[in-house]
Amino acid sequence: MVAAGIPPRAEPIRRRTLVLLRWVALAGQLAAILLAWLAGVRFALLPALVLVCLGAALNLWMTASPARVTQRGATLQLVFDLAQISALIGLTGGMSNPFALLVLAPVTIAAAALENHLTILIGATTVVMISLAGWFAGPLQHPTLDLAMPPMLQLAHWVAILIGVVFFAAYARRVAIELATTSEALFATQMALAREQKLQHLGGVVAAAAHEMGTPLATIKLIASELRDELADALPERGDLAEDARILGDSADRCRDIMRSMGRAGKDDLLLHAAPLRTLLEEAAGPHSERGITIKIDLLGEGSPPFIRRYPGLIHGLRNIIQNAVDFAGASVTIGAFWGDGRLKVTIADDGPGFPATMIGRLAEPFPVSPKNERRPGYEGMGLGLFIARGLLEGTGAQLEFRNGDTGGAVVTVDWPLDRVEVDSRAALQQNPGLYEELTTS
Repeated sequence: MVAAGIPPRAEPIRRRTLVLLRWVALAGQLAAILLAWLAGVRFALLPALVLVCLGAALNLWMTASPARVTQRGATLQLVFDLAQISALIGLTGGMSNPFALLVLAPVTIAAAALENHLTILIGATTVVMISLAGWFAGPLQHPTLDLAMPPMLQLAHWVAILIGVVFFAAYARRVAIELATTSEALFATQMALAREQKLQHLGGVVAAAAHEMGTPLATIKLIASELRDELADALPERGDLAEDARILGDSADRCRDIMRSMGRAGKDDLLLHAAPLRTLLEEAAGPHSERGITIKIDLLGEGSPPFIRRYPGLIHGLRNIIQNAVDFAGASVTIGAFWGDGRLKVTIADDGPGFPATMIGRLAEPFPVSPKNERRPGYEGMGLGLFIARGLLEGTGAQLEFRNGDTGGAVVTVDWPLDRVEVDSRAALQQNPGLYEELTTS
């Protein structure tokens, strides 16, 4: 009675949610009972009111319980709700009661919030109880109207409810799975982006520390050198002291070299806040370069390739699109970049089967893909890569277009206003003159 797939994580349910839904249901039940009675419909009124009071008593008792309800506790409450609703339906005409479809509410809640086996239990309980309510139904009577439903229509109503149990449970379960999977994937992406941002900021801290340590180390070096010379002149018989002073000076030199190296590394990290376009594309494609697919990068534009702000979201977004292309490519993936007229466009094309025509309009929506592509090692088949990529890239000001190539294969175009992602290359490289000379002379 539930859709196939990975079940959402089983977690406690908020007590307030169940209590609020039950109050709404009880208010509706009481209103329906009183309105029907005032309209002249006669049924077992007192037992029906007792059932409503039992539901209210449970809710009052629940207000003193913990704020979170366990899976087992929620299951017991939903079974009670099913029994209460089914008994009310049985007292008020059974399948002749148009409100019999309300038994679908507990099974829908179970499918959205409970584990698979508990959802199946609630679904089976629903089938049993609504069948008993229809079989042992009390009559509905009216002074002037015949409220009895023909047996064939009652049977059809019962079958419709059974179909509704299966359909609503499957649909609610599917939605819950998609939401849970999407939430977990987005959380993992956010954690990865946060980690990368922290590493980038760490580079600045290292560079600043290396700079600040330079002056104390120079002072130590100077004093050690002076001590060595003075000890050699004043106490020639204590050569060990002069040797100690020399070792101290050499150690200061060593510390200076280490801090200088750390400073260069930190400046390199600072540089990576902005990187050449090709370097950035190579970094995005890097994790998928060893998966048996040729990845080619082509650059075309006005003048030298721009330096691009190294947004973590930009890199991860492109990486997800490249992963999707590699997953379905036959032999190669081409990453083309064009800059000019104030725009930067990156096109990722593969030579695979392309996007199914019926899915192009739904691409980048959060739906899981069940079949795996066994041709490509490392393919996870989550179906969320494009959804996450779109969110990350649109956060950097990009627009995405999904289409199929003229000769086959899938094509994804990412289009930015150039001023949103470009930085002045000289300003970025001035933080590391050595690297600037290396890039400009190569």
